[in-house]
Amino acid sequence: MTATKRPASAGPGGRSSSDPDPIRVSFRRYAGVRTRVLEVGEAAPDPELPRRSLRRRAATPHVKPAAPRLVLLHGYCDSADTWRPALEQLAAAGIPAVAVDLPGFGDAQPLRPGPMLPQLDAFTTAVVREQAVLGSVVLAGNSLGGTMSLRAAQNSRLPISGVVSIAAPGFVDSWLIRAVARYPLPLRLYSALPVPVPGFLVRKVAEQVVPRLLYADSSVADAVQVQRFTALFPDYRSTKSRLEQARQLVAELADAYRLESVKVPLLVVACGKDKLVTAASGRQLHTLVPHSRLLVREDWGHCPQLDDPVEIAELLGYFAASAVRTTQAKRAAATAAVSEDTAAG
Repeated sequence: MTATKRPASAGPGGRSSSDPDPIRVSFRRYAGVRTRVLEVGEAAPDPELPRRSLRRRAATPHVKPAAPRLVLLHGYCDSADTWRPALEQLAAAGIPAVAVDLPGFGDAQPLRPGPMLPQLDAFTTAVVREQAVLGSVVLAGNSLGGTMSLRAAQNSRLPISGVVSIAAPGFVDSWLIRAVARYPLPLRLYSALPVPVPGFLVRKVAEQVVPRLLYADSSVADAVQVQRFTALFPDYRSTKSRLEQARQLVAELADAYRLESVKVPLLVVACGKDKLVTAASGRQLHTLVPHSRLLVREDWGHCPQLDDPVEIAELLGYFAASAVRTTQAKRAAATAAVSEDTAAG
């Protein structure tokens, strides 16, 4: 069921407004950053517990769930709320999942001065290690979250069983991202205006632009989701700050990937109606990681978790189960090969 077919009585993700919310909300600290966490399924242990207690729990078979654990990462200027509709579907399917506000966005503490990606790497690593205590972790990220998922997969020491990258930038990007990187005259003039643009005008423009950038069809955009984004641009000063941050991020993306290090199963999702990261970018990523799988959906926009949360949840669930089986089989084969070599020696 797509967003356009959702019953009028249903809330986000198709849940009836009378149903209890299956999503638990908490605040935790990862890599020194306090953030908000949305979670369904079995709860992860308190990260403040002593490491010895966490290792004992990880080694206890009965606490391991049958289903893999999904870690969901959002995009630039987004928050964990972008995954709420999909989280509801995953909860109904019995698939444990967690979505977090990345540093600098949502209710997370701000990024520190300096390079952004290393800070986000440390944060993502901490989330993965926490979730891995309870089971096999599969990362799924949209846009900037897709970048962070790929960068985590490059780290062979992280306990990741698979990655889903949805519209990750940095390969073949749209004219809009290229424009931010090149900082053309209109953007320079906007940043240098001696008199700030009135806040109400900034918000009005954002209300018109945001749905067109995020959704395949802006006419079915969820007003609550759009409001989350427009709240990030309440006035001229905040908009200028976000623009400068976006320019820094685009510059860092130029040297963001070491894809030859990605060995875990990878699903690349490319969206035909994406105005920010073209479908060609996904195809290029698939080419650069030969063992990856590619899904091209011509009817999805930049945030397919908003366009079609039901199908995204099904896709994530199927891929996660498959990725965990593949990774476990590879590890078993590697262990058997080492045992044979040892016996032969």
